[in-house]
Amino acid sequence: MIAIQVARIIARFVIFADLTEEDALDADAAVEMMEVLGAQLEALDKGFLRELVDAFAVIAAEYSGEAQAVVRNIAYGFYLEEALAADDPARLAELEALRDARD
Repeated sequence: MIAIQVARIIARFVIFADLTEEDALDADAAVEMMEVLGAQLEALDKGFLRELVDAFAVIAAEYSGEAQAVVRNIAYGFYLEEALAADDPARLAELEALRDARD
């Protein structure tokens, strides 16, 4: 349950940073905050991080349009699956191949 609540907080922040018009938000400050958020997410306990990554997929249905796509892509954008697989070279290679195919 807590992972869903935390995912909602993070999603709101990321949606705000990604979808707010450039003239209403300092782009450099937004990038810096997203980098800080990414580092903090990667530093989470791996068990909780797994729950959080799974929670983004669940809560994405609460949004529509661009916001839904942003929430669905949080784990991808912050390389969270890679953070979870840090000790598994085979999984990291698989994730890299998936990322290359997607980009």
